[in-house]
Parts: sequence; structure tokens; C-alpha cells
Amino acid sequence: MKPIRNSAKAIIIRDQKILLTVNKDDEGLFYIFPGGGQEAGENLHDAVKRECLEELGEGVTVGDLMYTREYIGRNHEYAEWDSEMHQVEFYFECALMAEQPTFENVTIPDSNQVGIEWIEIDKLDEFRVYPKAIVQPIKSMDRDMRYLGDVN
Repeated sequence: MKPIRNSAKAIIIRDQKILLTVNKDDEGLFYIFPGGGQEAGENLHDAVKRECLEELGEGVTVGDLMYTREYIGRNHEYAEWDSEMHQVEFYFECALMAEQPTFENVTIPDSNQVGIEWIEIDKLDEFRVYPKAIVQPIKSMDRDMRYLGDVN
């Protein structure tokens, strides 16, 4: 098994909408939270700031830690190619430093990333969002549920 990987993610909410990256695979479009892997010597706040610059093309200010999620690939639907993956994700409340990010400003998109989009929070169920388990806590703004567990 590969070493456990830490990932810092941004939850950016404005006007009852959440900002997600748009990605495409063989099944179609899917949406994930901006952010990614923590590098050696980098704290989680710096990781989420760097990743947002890369994937959103804009800076963020980092607030409170909202949720923590584990993903142990062998336990989920993509185990066929993800069985060696064990990732711990830290979801921080963040705010954009710019008014409106555009995909044209993105410098280092993820390999499947094709855009960025504001999604109405009450319509998150209508989209393929990963991790799926974070949708309900965000919709209800449940801040008591901090550790989501090994979920997808």
C-alpha cells in the first residue's frame, strides 16, 4: 500500500452557492472541491492556498477546519484502480480574495479538470459531487459532524 496522503480542500460558499472544480471522466462530468495534496514541509493552510491558486486561479483566505474525511480506496466503488490509495482530506472554510474566478486564470488544473462552477447548495444532490458524503452536511451546514469517516 502507498503511504497515507494528506489533502487540503477549500469550501467556498457565497450567496448560497458553492465553488467547485468541474472535471470529466468516462462517465461524464463530476465536481470536486478545490484543493489537493500537501507537500513535505508545507502546512495545511499553505497547501489549500497553493492548490486554490493552481485550480481556481485565485487566492483564498483560510478559515476554520470544517470536516475531515478519509478515503481508503479498496473500500469503495473505484477499488479496481484505487485500491492502494489512502488519503486523509481536511476541508477548510475559505473565502476568495477576488470577486469572480475564471477558468482562464487557472495555472495548473488537475488532469481531469475542465472548469470551475458555482453550484446552488440546495441543488448539490443533482450533481455528481465527490465525496458524496459531504453533500448533506454542507446542505444542512452541520458543523457538529466533523469527521465524516472512510466515505466516498
